[in-house]
Formats: sequence, structure tokens, C-alpha cells
Amino acid sequence: MRFVLLASLAGIVRSQVTVHYVLGQEPFATTTADSSVYTGLNAYTPLVLNPPPPPDPAPATAFFIQLVNGGTPGASIPQPGQFFGFSIEMSVANQVLGKNSSLLQVPFLNLMANIQERSGGVRVRVGGNTQETAKLVPELSDGKILEKNLSQATNPTQTPPLVFTPDLLYMMANITSLVNVHWFIGIPFFQTTPFDLSIAVTGQEILGDALIGIQAGNEPDFYVAHGHRPSTYNQYDYFGEFNDLIAAMNGSENDINRHLLIGPNTADQWSQQDIWNTGFVDAYHDNLAYLAFERYPQDNCAATFDEGSAIDPQQMFPYYLDHSASVNLVANYLNSTAYAQSEGKELIMFETNTASCGGFAGISDSFGAALWGLDYALQLAYANFSGVLMHTGGQTVYYNPFTAPPTNESTYHQWTVGPIYYSALIMAEALGPSNTSQVLDIGANGGNIFTPGYAIYEQGTPARLALFNFITDSSGAHDYYATFSIGGGNTGQSNGTPAQVKVKYFRASSVSQKGNLTWAGQTFGDNFATDGRIQGEEDIETIGCDQTGNICSIYVPAPGFALVFLTDDALSESEGGGEAQTFPTTTVTKMDNTATVDPAVLATSNGHHAAVDGLGSTSRGRNNATNKLLYTSFSYLYVCAMMLVYFV
Repeated sequence: MRFVLLASLAGIVRSQVTVHYVLGQEPFATTTADSSVYTGLNAYTPLVLNPPPPPDPAPATAFFIQLVNGGTPGASIPQPGQFFGFSIEMSVANQVLGKNSSLLQVPFLNLMANIQERSGGVRVRVGGNTQETAKLVPELSDGKILEKNLSQATNPTQTPPLVFTPDLLYMMANITSLVNVHWFIGIPFFQTTPFDLSIAVTGQEILGDALIGIQAGNEPDFYVAHGHRPSTYNQYDYFGEFNDLIAAMNGSENDINRHLLIGPNTADQWSQQDIWNTGFVDAYHDNLAYLAFERYPQDNCAATFDEGSAIDPQQMFPYYLDHSASVNLVANYLNSTAYAQSEGKELIMFETNTASCGGFAGISDSFGAALWGLDYALQLAYANFSGVLMHTGGQTVYYNPFTAPPTNESTYHQWTVGPIYYSALIMAEALGPSNTSQVLDIGANGGNIFTPGYAIYEQGTPARLALFNFITDSSGAHDYYATFSIGGGNTGQSNGTPAQVKVKYFRASSVSQKGNLTWAGQTFGDNFATDGRIQGEEDIETIGCDQTGNICSIYVPAPGFALVFLTDDALSESEGGGEAQTFPTTTVTKMDNTATVDPAVLATSNGHHAAVDGLGSTSRGRNNATNKLLYTSFSYLYVCAMMLVYFV
């Protein structure tokens, strides 16, 4: 049974559209340009790159994989199904999560529900550079939940001061009441004397157990470069400020959970070992819920902020199209993941994506980026990270996992799902919800960088195989067959290859393809094409195996990815046992004269309790009491929504 939140639900609260102009865009400005040159928003750029030619020499198109039961040396620690999550820039939370606590973005709910069905839940961080100046205020004019002061934007990434109301946190809580999302937030760190603890205090009051971590500082190793600390600032100064934060929490008259902090949150300006040598983890062990780093593999800030030399995306494209990109990046953290394990702490890659400052046109929004993102996530899991959060910005970036349409187009455009969201969806199925999955890089095809593979074990038993092909070749000459065996031979185990396996394919015509990617035959379409529900008939292929010979061969196209389910239980577990609960909707942002409601329904809806619940008039602009609606009235809103229901 599915329900539709009708547009009339939006009329229960008073709301105004807040327009945030992108950098360099004046209100109502128009420009003219050659029609062959795209001048629109980066999130929808039509640029398509040329795929690199097949490598020469070519990798083998047939190879063997030996799997064993009982566990394999070198496999990762048990990984959570929620391994792959999202980081949402705080300044665009009102575009991605919802307009306020009463009007949630239903496509976002659907996107999270898809992953929850496969992994059991989703971890989402609301923060980023804009958290560092964010100030909690009781309310803003016209019911807005956040506001940016673009005229006071600072540092090379033009981060604007931000103010927000408690309704942002109530909105997050309301999302959790519908979908199993757990949240990370961050304490502002640009001003430390005194610390502003209001987001920690109010966040814990509103989010409760759904709040699982509070970041203390966002990339503090960049504070000097961005003009927020003196030139002498280093890891020891951060160590001291972390101590000052805990002291402020101890001295606060509010009851603050001091065991949810996350650090050191650095990028790549300080040595990881130098940070650990300060004694950071030992000193603050009881206060640290997680250890975290932030790292983008490449930097494209020059294209947006005129810093340094611009990078040609076509020349950069091959970097993302082989296994070495992930292996070399993650190798920098192996000492730290081992150290985290020795300290009994989980280490998370807290913010990342294809490239800093929004990614690359034609790369970050391509099928190649989806393969890269999935390989990167599996490599992080193999290296004993305990999670990765892929960053989401606004309309001016290329790498968004998902993008809401511009507000003035929301009456006729839907959301856009980017390639990184496919990576997240597939990663959720690769690990499943058991929280026992262990990941092993199997060095497939003799360690060839264009055809990597992973085995995923549960309780020591092979459950899934993940096989990549980064090569683009429509002729079929670079498609391959991977033949695997479980036990048997000289392994000392009896033959364990099943009679058949199920395979899901992730496909596109080229690593350059944008939009209409397919996962097991289903897709989120092209730009402006989805409400967050995957469309089409699911196509799961059944591959018969040779149990006499104890072998099974899996086809992988060029380009493409195959997720092989070695048991029926592995498949049903990854799919959650059924169809995800989703939320069809007709809600739009045009607020006037859009809804048609049965008078009998209206007579028994919000009008009866307006004075009690502070919902105000059903006419727009009549009663300022509607601005005060918070989470305590959400259950009532939900009842109203259910009274405006039709069944599909």
C-alpha cells in the first residue's frame, strides 16, 4: 500500500521559497553566448568526453578465481551494511532534505529508502565548510530554516556565513521517523573563544539516538591556507582546541553527550602519523565516537575559483578508469586503519568525491565515475575503513549523487540521480544488511588494473563476487569471462561451487555515458527524470555452473560491472526480502491555487484544530503562528497527510 502526499499538504504550513544565487550569478541577469557553448548550471552540463581507447596490451579475456570456505587471510574486518553514506553541504540542506520540517523532499526519502532496503539504514552527514560559521537562531523571517550571507563569503572556496533554525534539525528528525537515517553534524570551529555549542545541545535534544556523531572541525589542516588561523597553527594547536571543546562541554549548563565527537577530520596537509604522535586518540579516547579523514583524489578548484592552472577533464579522465586510482589513494591510509583497529576505533572517510570544488565536467557525471566510486568504496572497505560519505553540493557542482531541480523548475522537472548514487546502491547490495561482510581484493586477472575483482565473505563463507571492467569497447573484444571455483582442487576442501548463481549487471554503452545507466535493467533515467524510485523491470540473470568440474563462468561486458550472488540467501538478503517502501508524491513548490481537496476531507482536517496546534489559516499569509510549527506537531501533520490519501 503506497500513499501520495498531495500538494495540499504543503498548504498546512506557511512557507516562502528562498532563492540562493550561485557564485557570480546576479538576480534576473541574462547572458548571451554561442549556442554551442553551454552556459547553464554545472549539475546538468551536457559535456560528454571521449572514452580512452582499450589498453595495449589488452588484459586476458578469460581468467580463473579460486575461492575457499572458512575465511581467507587478508579479508577486511566485518563491515556495516551502511558503509556507503552521504555528506550534504549544510548550506544546501533546504534543497536536498526539504523546505522545512513539514515539507520534506519526497525524492530524498525514496533515495534513502532504496538503500535502507538493501543495507538496513543510511548514514548522512549535514555539514562541510559551511558548518564552520553556522549559527543557530530561534527563527528567521518568512519561516526559512537557513540563510546564507553571500556578500560575506570568505576563503578560496567562497564559503558564506550561515544561520539556521531548529527546524533544520526537526526536519532531519522527521526524515528519520520515515526512513532509517542516522546523522552526523558539526560544531563551528572558526570561532573557539567561546565555542558555540548550540547545534550540539539542540541536535541531541531533537535527534536523540539518531545523532551518531558530532564533527569537531572540518579540515583543520586547511585553516591556515584559508585564513582562519595564524601561520604557526599545526596539529598540536588542533589537539589543544579539541581539549578546549571538551572543557566547554563539561562546563556547559546543558547536558551534552561528550562521547560523540569525531576527529581529526584532516585532509592531506598534515601527516597522519604526526597527528597520531600528538597522543590525540589516547587523550580523547572516551570522547571519540569515530576517527575521520577527508580526502578528494583530485583538485579542480581552478575551474571554479581561478586558483592555479585549470585541468582538462579529457586528459584527467583515464585516471578514474583503472583500479590503481583507488589502490594508490587508499594505500596512504593503511597505517592509520591499522592504528585505528589497535585503538578500537572506527575510521571513516568523512567527505570525498571525484574531485574537490565540485568535480570535473564529463567525468564526475559519467558511468566511469560510478565504476570508480564503487571500486573506491570496496577498496576502502578492504583496507578496514568503516565507512565513506560521498559529498553532495548544490546546482554548481558536477559530482552530486542526487540533485533537486532549481526551485523555479520544480513544477515540471523532477530530480536528477548521478552516477555516484548508483555506486551507493550497488555497494549496499554487495555488503547486505548483516554487518558481517568481509571484503577481499582478489587481485583478479593477475592483478590487471582494468579488470579488478572482490570477494565478499559472510561468516567466513563466500557470499558475493564483485567484478569490474573499466574498458570501453563496443565490439565485444574486451568483454571477459571470469571462471571461479569454491573449494576443491588443492585447497583441501570439498567442492563447494553451487549449481547456479544469480548475477546483476551494471551497464552503459561507454564509460562516458551520462544518464540512463542501468542496474539489473532498472534506471533512474536522465536529468530531471526521477522521483527517487528506480524504474523498469528488474533483470537478474541465472548462470548455470558445472558442479562436476567445480567451476562457474561469469561474463562481464566492456564496460560494466557484475555482482554475483553465490547463494540465494545472499541475493534475498541484499534485496531486503521485497520491494522498498517508497513515497509517491505530487508535491510541488508552487504554493498557490494548485490543490483540489474534497470539502468533506477539508472540513475534518487542519481547520478543526487550528487554534490548538498553531497551524493557522488555510489561506496563505494569514497567520504567523504557522512559522512556529516544529517536530512536536509532525505526528499531526502525518495524520493530515493520511487523510489526503489515495491508494495506488
